[in-house]
Amino acid sequence: MSKNKLRTILTAFGVFWGIFMLVVLLGAGNGMQHGIEREFADEAKNSLWIWGGKTSLPYKGMKPGREVIFTNDDAQSINYQVDGVEKLAPRTFFWGEYTISYKDKNGSYQIHGVNRDYLDINGSKIAAGRNLNPLDMKERRKVMVIGKRVKEVLFGADVPLDEVVGKYVKVMVLKEKKKEETTTTTTNTANTQKTDSNRVAGIYFQVVGVFTNKAEQGRLEERSVMPITTLQSTFNLYNRVHTMALTTEKGVRVSEVQGKVRQLLAGKHQFDVKDEEAVNLNNNEENFERFMGLFDGIAAFVWFISMCTLIAGIVGVSNIMLIIIKERTKEIGIRKAIGATPFSIVSLVIQESIIITSVAGYLGFLAGVGMLELIGYFITQAKNEIRYFTYPVVNLNLIFIAIGVLVVAGALAGLFPAMKAANIKPIEALRAD
Repeated sequence: MSKNKLRTILTAFGVFWGIFMLVVLLGAGNGMQHGIEREFADEAKNSLWIWGGKTSLPYKGMKPGREVIFTNDDAQSINYQVDGVEKLAPRTFFWGEYTISYKDKNGSYQIHGVNRDYLDINGSKIAAGRNLNPLDMKERRKVMVIGKRVKEVLFGADVPLDEVVGKYVKVMVLKEKKKEETTTTTTNTANTQKTDSNRVAGIYFQVVGVFTNKAEQGRLEERSVMPITTLQSTFNLYNRVHTMALTTEKGVRVSEVQGKVRQLLAGKHQFDVKDEEAVNLNNNEENFERFMGLFDGIAAFVWFISMCTLIAGIVGVSNIMLIIIKERTKEIGIRKAIGATPFSIVSLVIQESIIITSVAGYLGFLAGVGMLELIGYFITQAKNEIRYFTYPVVNLNLIFIAIGVLVVAGALAGLFPAMKAANIKPIEALRAD
């Protein structure tokens, strides 16, 4: 090794590069997979989201361009008439400008009117307090479950979540969206607005719970929810439903329910069932399968490239071992002539192979992990704003197995020619060119 420094370095570099690429590619693949899973988070994979659109086809003498507006009756019809539906959550939300305030702090956040199933469907978890319940819906209680980020702005990040439960926040909503003078502060998302006569007087709601949701980099935590019946009656949105979300029963494909929902809504709102723009349907099951299918293809490609790189390293070590045996044939003859055993001769070659592959493989492993840490640092600095990619990690067991394979392959590559050379007669070894 000391005599042939350049050859040793180039051989070691082939092993180093193979392990380095394996670590980086596998880490990047895992980062992508975890990023996809983070985007969906705990949201129900077997969910279907429905919202109205505009008709694009004429139907029974009616011209296209009619707006499809959902009502409470649509949600009830789907719940009772479509087989295979497990949970259904209608949702209504504010249009225009509004603020949520607590004492001297306020912020503009989305407020949705929903039922208790909504938070389950979109993957939100109750971190403190409780979820909405049927009694809240029936009595149209003025209660609210706020997102964790809403809590941090209104009450402060240091205040325990449990202390927020039971407090009252004030909601102010404009009757319609109009241009008005606005003064914005730089403290988080808090805004102080100059109001006019179009603003509805502030209405107080009791915070009964705080939820968390890590999907979309936590942006869903910038929302608050209240009973849909309360929102409809309090803010003059009677019988108005903007979107509906449902999950299917176990063993029922979302695509099976999707067609039934479209057919039911087409009959109720008088549009062609083939008109895909009249009603928008987002099948989360298909989206998730599509993403995971894409990831499986990328993962297969990553493994293919990694294996090719490893094989190249193994071939490089094998070729070098063959060359070493050929170059040292005379030396082997002299060693045998002075009493060297076959084992001592074989071990010379095997030791060189093991040292090169193990040291180079370990250095490649360290360099690969360092690269992943560097990528992870930049992702952390970006505050997880990179969609579909998160902190890259790698399975250390796989890497050490790969290094072991390289070491064994290199040893075997030198073993057989070394055994052949060790069994040759000294006189014949000395005559070798």
